[in-house]
Amino acid sequence: MSVFSVKSLFTTFFALLVLQACGQKTTVPALELDEMPAVAKSPKEYNSLTPEEAYILIQKGTERAFTGAFHNKKDKGIYLCRQCNNPLFSSDTKFDSRSGWPSFDDMIAKNVREQADADGYRTEIVCANCGGHLGHVFRGEGFTSKQTRHCVNSLSLSFVPESAVKNEE
Repeated sequence: MSVFSVKSLFTTFFALLVLQACGQKTTVPALELDEMPAVAKSPKEYNSLTPEEAYILIQKGTERAFTGAFHNKKDKGIYLCRQCNNPLFSSDTKFDSRSGWPSFDDMIAKNVREQADADGYRTEIVCANCGGHLGHVFRGEGFTSKQTRHCVNSLSLSFVPESAVKNEE
């Protein structure tokens, strides 16, 4: 076999491997709770994170579009910070932006903080309690009447169904 054939074979194999990985969906463990979890106030109390979750929340990474567990989720409930359980977004504010990430046009007041992104162009959103990276906020795109899109990584979130939220009230 020639060197060119080996390179072609290797390139084809690698491309197939990458394409297969790109099609995989990330999963976030469902919270099976009868009530809302307590918000962790110190790093000692924070939830354990998978390497993928730590990449997003701590290293400020981004998951691939259309791979997250929550981008198509339609259930009613509350989205929490995966690291500290801080309530961040209500499903009532979630909408389909067709961006491939969960999108919300509003946040739970004072639980999400905005700050300048390191790239100098975007506005990063972080959990106001633990500082975990959530994603970015964009304004003026016309998706909703609020003209706001909080574009969030699924891996930075946990979800509590409406039934568990109502039990706490």
